[in-house]
Amino acid sequence: MTEEIKRKIIQIALASVFLVLAIVFQNNTKCDDWVYLLVFLVPYLIVGFDVLKEAIEKLVHRELFEEDFLMSLATMVAMFIGFLPNQEPMFHEAVFVMLFFKIGELFEEIAEGKSEKSINELIKQRPDYANLLNGEKITKVNPEKVKVGDTIEVYPGEKVPLDGVIIRGDTSVNTSALTGESVPRDIKEGEQISSGFINISNNIRVRVTKAYDESSYSKIINLVKEATERKSSSEKFITKFARIYTPVVVVLAILISFIPPLVLGDFSGLFTEWLVRGLTFLIVSCPCALVISVPLAFFGGIGSLSKHGILAKGATYLENACKVKNIVFDKTGTLTKGNFEVSVIHPEKITENELLHLSAHVERYSKHPIALSLKEAYKDEDDDCKVEVVEDISGFGIIANVNNKKIAVGNTKLMDKLGVSWKACEHVGTIVHVAIDDEYAGHIVILDQVKEEAITSISLLKKSGYNLFMLTGDHKEVAEDLSNKLQLNNYYCDLLPEDKVTKLEEIKKEGKTIFVGDGINDAPVIASADIGVAMGALGQDAAIEVADVVIMDDSISKIKSFLDISKKAVSIAYQNIVIAIAVKMIVLILAFLGYAPMWLAIFADVGVTVIAVLNAMRTLRI
Repeated sequence: MTEEIKRKIIQIALASVFLVLAIVFQNNTKCDDWVYLLVFLVPYLIVGFDVLKEAIEKLVHRELFEEDFLMSLATMVAMFIGFLPNQEPMFHEAVFVMLFFKIGELFEEIAEGKSEKSINELIKQRPDYANLLNGEKITKVNPEKVKVGDTIEVYPGEKVPLDGVIIRGDTSVNTSALTGESVPRDIKEGEQISSGFINISNNIRVRVTKAYDESSYSKIINLVKEATERKSSSEKFITKFARIYTPVVVVLAILISFIPPLVLGDFSGLFTEWLVRGLTFLIVSCPCALVISVPLAFFGGIGSLSKHGILAKGATYLENACKVKNIVFDKTGTLTKGNFEVSVIHPEKITENELLHLSAHVERYSKHPIALSLKEAYKDEDDDCKVEVVEDISGFGIIANVNNKKIAVGNTKLMDKLGVSWKACEHVGTIVHVAIDDEYAGHIVILDQVKEEAITSISLLKKSGYNLFMLTGDHKEVAEDLSNKLQLNNYYCDLLPEDKVTKLEEIKKEGKTIFVGDGINDAPVIASADIGVAMGALGQDAAIEVADVVIMDDSISKIKSFLDISKKAVSIAYQNIVIAIAVKMIVLILAFLGYAPMWLAIFADVGVTVIAVLNAMRTLRI
């Protein structure tokens, strides 16, 4: 609980006590109204001093149509209206209005505090020191003082302060601060590690690759802060609406107070009655419920998303998510793991192990994903085989001498170039053909593995009514096989990066479209989408910069989480708009007709604000 909230609670409690004492005094004594005014001014000033002070400041800056000024004006008129001819005093009503207005402010602050809590928790987890290694001496320093290339030590239980590469040690890390996932992740020597992770198992030594301000955690905190400041179209509408609505109702309140008595020809006799109606009209008119609760709903939605490891760059994208009809996926790294694996081995006249063994040795020096998958499948590289005269033919494959045998590993074009008669394969995937001394030795099928959760997640999205597409640079056979497995609506294959943008533009003509990619090579098409989503963006600067929504891990299920949370937050914001406007319009009409007592005016302003704020707080429990 903040000091400001504590102070307001004390103000409200003290004012309530003095208000009860003032009412008891009024009911049990006979004094002039001036005496009662002085008695009721005590609780009024206790609870309303801040509001009156703010109102005076607004008046100085000519900001008349603002809630503090309107509330001060309405309650001050109520305090003194009893001194007009034939008019009953409204001392306790004036204090009640100010008291409930302050209670409304208290609820607002509590709600905003809860909304900010998830973001503040993220900020609190910012690492506050680094163990800098100088020779063999370790010094605790501010992470901002660590430079790129420095070495730091991270002990079990400590937060990783900066992005880097592990140069000594293996460990497990808790990534929940960034990804929302509680399951620990194993990280080995030579792998990247991001700031914000918590080291669980062992001491690790890390070479820093990014300065503090450029680290993943700092960028994410800045992203969330900026997101809460960006307004949706609904928020902008409410702001503009309040600017027009408030002056209009103030003018109407003045007209209600003066015009009817003049028209009816009995100004002195009817003025006080119509002044009360105008006063009630003025109290009801404050647009607090709209101005407070609608942004609060979006703010809560962004906070709820961040707890799930989903970062939306503004409320606009939550609103746009409600209009989405199409979801377009990149294939590699999004629907599939992006890790190629040996799927099938078809040897000719040699064993499967021999075919794999020769292929892995030929690909020994290549960094291509296909080569890496072959080497991963055959791990006994140190078997004293002699590999030499390596020839890498771009677009064809590799030829090498392995133990004085000419081994060719590549596609059908390489086989044709060598005059080798190759065999087709019925299996889907990338086919790697092998020839030994220009005689066909068989082929190996390499396949990118589908993510375990992809089928379930895609099925749920399809049941929710979205049209699902895939864009890929892969050949038709691979794309068609994956599309059938996932039951997508359609797919487009053999696409270059610029072709993906063209296809996305065609799909967008059918309705609002999300594109989901890994954020590295998909930057152009992510930027072209109505909502660009970067998957598995942890530590990827390109993803954080270009995407509208950043999912910190590579979980496809979070696409549906983003859509569901966004819909709920926007629905709550719209509920608040309807509730606030409907109740206020009804009470404004009743106030004009003289059927709205002061307590109803209080409810239409402060009561509706409290209801709307409590409703907005539901976004935190999504």
